[in-house]
Amino acid sequence: MLVVEQLNSSLLVNWLGFSVGVALYALLGWMIFRHRESSGGKQVRILLFLTSVLGLIWNAGELAAITLDRGSENYLFISVLAYSALGFLPSVVVHSAQLENGQRPILTWIAYAISSIAAGLHLSAYVTGDSVPSSTSLILLTFGAVSLTAGLLLTNFRQTIERKAVWVTSLLVFAVSSLHLVSHRGSGSSWPIELIAHQSSLPLVLAILYQNYRFAFADIFLKRAVSLILLALVAFGLYIAVAGPLTEAAAGLSIPSTAIILVFWVGTALLFPAIVRFASWLVDVALLKRSDYDTFFHELAKRIDECESTDLVPALVANALAEEFSAGSSSWREVEYVRNETRLNAVNNTGEYVETCIRTVESPFYLVHLGEFAGGRRLLSQEIAMLEMLANRAARRIDALRVVHERCEREFKEQQFSRLAAEAQLTALRAQINPHFLFNALTTIGYLIQEAPEKALQTLLQLTKLLRRVLNSTDEFATLDHELQLIKSYLEIEKARFEERLRVSVNVPDELQILEIPTLILQPLVENAIKHGISAKKRGGEIAIRASVEREDDQEYLCITVSDTGDGAALLERPESRGVGLRNIEDRLLSYYYGEARLELYRHRNDETRAVIAIPMARVRGESRMRKEVAII
Repeated sequence: MLVVEQLNSSLLVNWLGFSVGVALYALLGWMIFRHRESSGGKQVRILLFLTSVLGLIWNAGELAAITLDRGSENYLFISVLAYSALGFLPSVVVHSAQLENGQRPILTWIAYAISSIAAGLHLSAYVTGDSVPSSTSLILLTFGAVSLTAGLLLTNFRQTIERKAVWVTSLLVFAVSSLHLVSHRGSGSSWPIELIAHQSSLPLVLAILYQNYRFAFADIFLKRAVSLILLALVAFGLYIAVAGPLTEAAAGLSIPSTAIILVFWVGTALLFPAIVRFASWLVDVALLKRSDYDTFFHELAKRIDECESTDLVPALVANALAEEFSAGSSSWREVEYVRNETRLNAVNNTGEYVETCIRTVESPFYLVHLGEFAGGRRLLSQEIAMLEMLANRAARRIDALRVVHERCEREFKEQQFSRLAAEAQLTALRAQINPHFLFNALTTIGYLIQEAPEKALQTLLQLTKLLRRVLNSTDEFATLDHELQLIKSYLEIEKARFEERLRVSVNVPDELQILEIPTLILQPLVENAIKHGISAKKRGGEIAIRASVEREDDQEYLCITVSDTGDGAALLERPESRGVGLRNIEDRLLSYYYGEARLELYRHRNDETRAVIAIPMARVRGESRMRKEVAII
């Protein structure tokens, strides 16, 4: 039976660490090439690409070197390349730290100079046949890393403690690694020493990415990188703590170590989903300190739904996003069309600024612009996805507001048209009164010219006075006092005809005379009282005009009564015999008071016919107050 030889733990650390390093740096290089348009400015792209190349050379070189003869020519040359590449990674860390803060690159030049000298020392050792890697070079890199760390701490005052801790830790790990490599150049040391001595490139790349993580795909890379590192650590930990001892114990029982390795391999695969979830949480919450975008989206969506104006929606979105993403500038504007509309994404991320298109059903659209991000921040893929959802939510709210606004505008126009139509109708109804009344008045004057020429002149003057009042009043409402003055002028004309047969009494309290009622709404009632009541009796009769406030069903009404002692039975028995005047009153009351006011005709005590107009006092006072306010304005 074949028994797999137990792996040396130090060799396993190197194999596992360098394999993970090759995978991570290769993935970084591919993603920079694949997403070069969204990976930040030119300097950032060059810096990240340099990181990828240097890390790949170091890890691939060391992975190849541990399989070669340590004294061979190929081993020495590969070691020179690998250690030279490793020596440049701290310089990239310094470069990225100073690039973010916009400082003068003095420390950066010093760092690259130290790395170049260290690489030259490795090459010199290779050419002269000395030990590779060069001990002098490693000591230089050790002290150089410590000195650069101190220099960054003194110059990068604007960075937070957390951000400083990342590159300080990575540089110090590198310094310890270089110091160990001076005395431990083989692979026979214990695995903790091998982990520190050979795998310092992993914290270096994380430090570089943390300085420049804000390009749009960095979150994906960081999550994959952390997941891969955690997977490697879990696999290594399981082997060291469990699989290794079990393999030794199983050797005496003739149990194949391959079976044990396969069992733990399957177990590691089952743990991978949990590792990925933990890596995502670690990157989002612990490393990048990103907000809970689900909560942010729902809270902002709720505020959007509370907006009552279309302009408030993009303004709210711009202000909220500027605060959330630390944008120094934010604005929004309307656009009637969008270039390349069929190709436009909801979010246009150029690296320097982000423009979110709120695409509504109909133009104008809205563009929300965010720029001048703090520390050169770049939005991540999850943030862009959230912006797309937010733009869609804002667009739907604007569409809803536009529908409501259009409906309100249409209803307002319909009300305007209805009001204009009502005014036209009322004007026509009012115009029907004047010719009808004028015809009756002229008939009376014609009669007086034949029967009493002396009174004809006085009556004509009364008619002139009455017409002047009627024609000068163009409002639809007038005070009760004004209406009574018109009625008195009219009755003076009728008295000239009926003489002692017509008796008039008026009883209207002074406090009611200031209330406003529809113009010429009493004159038809007085005219009907004379036509159907007084003129039908040889002895004539009395016309009484009264006004009072009556309570009915817990509501007060202004009741204006025109009564006569004549014979009005024919009018009551045949409603179809009502003339233009009464139909005019009913139509106008309906138009002005929407059915709340009424006209009643009835016989009282068998000797008096009454016509009563009842208008709610609340409506009368409201009309009077509104007209006073309009007059003041």
